[in-house]
Amino acid sequence: MPDPIPLRPRRDDTAADMRSLVQLGEAEPQPIPAPAINPFQEPDWPPDDEPA
Repeated sequence: MPDPIPLRPRRDDTAADMRSLVQLGEAEPQPIPAPAINPFQEPDWPPDDEPA
């Protein structure tokens, strides 16, 4: 069986996903957001002693 012809990566300026754009050097990698410290907050209810 003959050896396969080695392929060079294509230079595709129309790449639509960010990973492809980063690999092509067309865009910088996006920062990864830090995890939320307190994702659930208490509801802002009026105090019980005040009349509505």
